[in-house]
Amino acid sequence: MNQYISKLNNQIVKCNKCERLVKFRKKIAFKKRKQFIDEIYWGKPVTGFGDTNAQILLLGLAPAAHGGNRTGRVFTGDKSAEFLFKCLYNSKHSNQPNSDHVNDGLKLKNIYITLVLKCVPPFDKPTNEELKNCYLYLEKEILNLKKLKQILCLGKVAFDFCVNFFNLNKKETIFKHGSTYKINKRLTLISSYHPSPRNVNTGRLNESMMTELLVKLNKR
Repeated sequence: MNQYISKLNNQIVKCNKCERLVKFRKKIAFKKRKQFIDEIYWGKPVTGFGDTNAQILLLGLAPAAHGGNRTGRVFTGDKSAEFLFKCLYNSKHSNQPNSDHVNDGLKLKNIYITLVLKCVPPFDKPTNEELKNCYLYLEKEILNLKKLKQILCLGKVAFDFCVNFFNLNKKETIFKHGSTYKINKRLTLISSYHPSPRNVNTGRLNESMMTELLVKLNKR
């Protein structure tokens, strides 16, 4: 792993800046979901994961309460991960179609995955102050992923964050699956519907749509 990313991830895991988030992530780790009652929850900030030489960054909002907050790895151990990694495997970005736990042998190719917010927030709604506390971590990730060319935002909240983060024109950056916007000479922003059960079960997003988008990223 890139030594700078490794050092950054060590800092992220130790972060206790947001009192509300610290309390909530620990509460979730203590009051476990029944199906995971015998597991030891991670209950800490969740770092990025993947190929640190990647040209593509997948950006989600925050860890799932019983996904990343349980397993300790982004998009791992929940329904969103189940859908996403089928598509990553189909598009040849992953060596396997599942992301279950940190020791499952998963490896990514030309993809690094991270989150806007490193801790699970109550009701999936972080405060502006909590987002600001995580700005620096994301900024450092982007700076230290030296070959990065594209940022794929999974969901409108992550997309809106990037529009503000990069000071893009809000009137000219419309959230729509597959839309692309130039950030600067180096980076392009791409929007995608979130791989959540809500979107998948209603047919708003399907495997063909997501796989096709991921394949296109490789060809840019």
